[in-house]
Amino acid sequence: MAAIPNATRVLILLAALYPGIAAAHGSVALEEDTCVRRVGGNLVHFNAYQPQYEAKAQYCTEIPGEGDTFLVVDLVDPGLRNLPVGIRVVRALNEAAEGQTVAYWPPVAHPDGVVRGEAKLVKGLYKLIITPEGFSPSSYLLRVQQIDYGKIARKAVGPLTVLLLLTLILYELSKSKRFQNWWASVHS
Repeated sequence: MAAIPNATRVLILLAALYPGIAAAHGSVALEEDTCVRRVGGNLVHFNAYQPQYEAKAQYCTEIPGEGDTFLVVDLVDPGLRNLPVGIRVVRALNEAAEGQTVAYWPPVAHPDGVVRGEAKLVKGLYKLIITPEGFSPSSYLLRVQQIDYGKIARKAVGPLTVLLLLTLILYELSKSKRFQNWWASVHS
């Protein structure tokens, strides 16, 4: 692997000196963090950085821009730190299929608990596959400069349901004689 770029060194130094910066997802419990995965019962945490666009922004599965992207996997559980862990980034054809490998870090032990690397990502889907020796791999589906319409639809279901219920209630209310009499008295 090539030498660590200066931007990565700055990010690591900032995270070490000011751990509050590294609290990527607010006050979310580790078990509820969408960037946490289990690998053979052990926890790993993934973040992506694109300091060329926004210096302090951290991303997980939705990466807003194309270009050089710093990929960081934290081996949360100490049991993984002495095992060889490899990372592969694959350009995915869709959410289920795999395609061309765009970055690969061979399995080595990471006593500091951090696996880091850099990849040039273009618009599309990717899988980041974490493979610790002796465990089944775990993966993250990354969307680079894409919109996840399914996630938008899931977030919109609640407000749309409330709006539909309010519309239905107002419609039924408008048919009642009491409401019609009140409305007529207000407009006369």
